[in-house]
Amino acid sequence: MGGVAVNERQIVSDECVAEGAAWLCKAEPRFATAMRGLPPLPLRLKPDGFAQLLSAIVSQQVSVASAHAIRGKMEVAGMVTPKAVATASVAELRALGLSRPKVRYAHALAGAGIDYAALRTLPADDAIRTLTAVPGVGPWTAEIYVMFSLGRADVFAPGDLALQEAARLIFDLPARPPEKALREMARAWAPWRSVAARIMWAYYKHDKQRDGIR
Repeated sequence: MGGVAVNERQIVSDECVAEGAAWLCKAEPRFATAMRGLPPLPLRLKPDGFAQLLSAIVSQQVSVASAHAIRGKMEVAGMVTPKAVATASVAELRALGLSRPKVRYAHALAGAGIDYAALRTLPADDAIRTLTAVPGVGPWTAEIYVMFSLGRADVFAPGDLALQEAARLIFDLPARPPEKALREMARAWAPWRSVAARIMWAYYKHDKQRDGIR
């Protein structure tokens, strides 16, 4: 993964994640409590580029199994480049499993002309704004992309339901915090908000497994 020209920390290794977790546990004791009994936090880095962002759009509001199946069909059909998707008909993309709205989003992404290499050097907020300007790419999709495909250390996704539920559990809240409230809470976890998200996802998964929920 290339260097970031802006003054933002990148997560590139398990050691980066461990450093962030240690900082967070010192800054917020409830993170230290939450991490007891958890396995090592995952790195979770992914490739960047058109195919990865298209995959995120395909995965929206469908089961993991359905998303995997559709992505597999698109890969076999070669629908992993802007040119291929832009020139594919609605019928062709529908035949691969995309809904009509997602066909529109796929075509919009293919025609957006995003410079994916340039995103690597943009501040995280600017990269998110660039991505959310494309129909079908909402804040959650953009934040997850910047967090894991660009490896930024200080990005959070407060609209994520699992993060909201983890916040309720870890901080003993009466209800899940809504997106705006959780975004405000997360300000205290800078400059390691991406690692805070990893802790919270891991805790959520552990809690659900402990309760027998899969």
